[in-house]
Amino acid sequence: MASENLEKRRSVRLRAYAIDQALARLGTEYPGFQPEQIVASICAYEEEGNIGAVLEKMPTSIDGMAYTTLVVVDGGEDRTTEIARSFPGVIVIEFPVNLGHGVALQVTYRYCIDHGVKYIVTLDADGQNDPAEIPQVLAPLLNDKADFVVASRRLGVDKTTDRFRKTGVFFFSFIMNRMTGARLTDTSTGYRGLRVTMMADVIDRLTQEQYQTAELLITCLKRGWRAAEVPTIWYPRHSGTTKKGKNWLFGFRYARVVFGTWWRER
Repeated sequence: MASENLEKRRSVRLRAYAIDQALARLGTEYPGFQPEQIVASICAYEEEGNIGAVLEKMPTSIDGMAYTTLVVVDGGEDRTTEIARSFPGVIVIEFPVNLGHGVALQVTYRYCIDHGVKYIVTLDADGQNDPAEIPQVLAPLLNDKADFVVASRRLGVDKTTDRFRKTGVFFFSFIMNRMTGARLTDTSTGYRGLRVTMMADVIDRLTQEQYQTAELLITCLKRGWRAAEVPTIWYPRHSGTTKKGKNWLFGFRYARVVFGTWWRER
């Protein structure tokens, strides 16, 4: 038991050190930088074949408002960082090692909280989300109709062909709605809009290094924040293969996060 606790403490400290190194480099590369009130965050792990195409499609403004594009590179050995840095105006936080998608998102949230950002939109780096839809994802936040906006592939169009994943989207939405009293059609998407005051309320409760969508949504709903949905078009991955693992393993791990978070927040 003592050795396990020591290993856990070592892991936590190493992760904190890696994050500190990444943020220190950010401060050196962009001295005095202050993000806009809206931040579009893209977390990427070895997405050199996709990140460029995603960044090329980012809108020049959101309903006439300036925004900051933040790419969090979660370690890796490819050219994702180099490609992201080649786009003018894109801010890059680069982890020296892979820490997990959930950790990359948590760093995004804390950065936005600490710098007075009002709204965050998160989207995937693999080309499955259309950046042109960012204004409609943020609209319920800007109109004060919601605090958490989900871009639903079930309300829109899902152009992927994996029937197992589609069944999983339906199943987990049903389960999470029963747990929280919500009426959402897609509870496992990473394309979403978030109010930063909401994130400040829940950030210290988030623990998942992966599969963080379920933890974040259940926690926010259980704490009384408002959720809404907008339709989206969900595209097949532009290139490469998913980092989520085989379907059965992803489903098992995701279910464990869903029920574990519900039990914690009940």
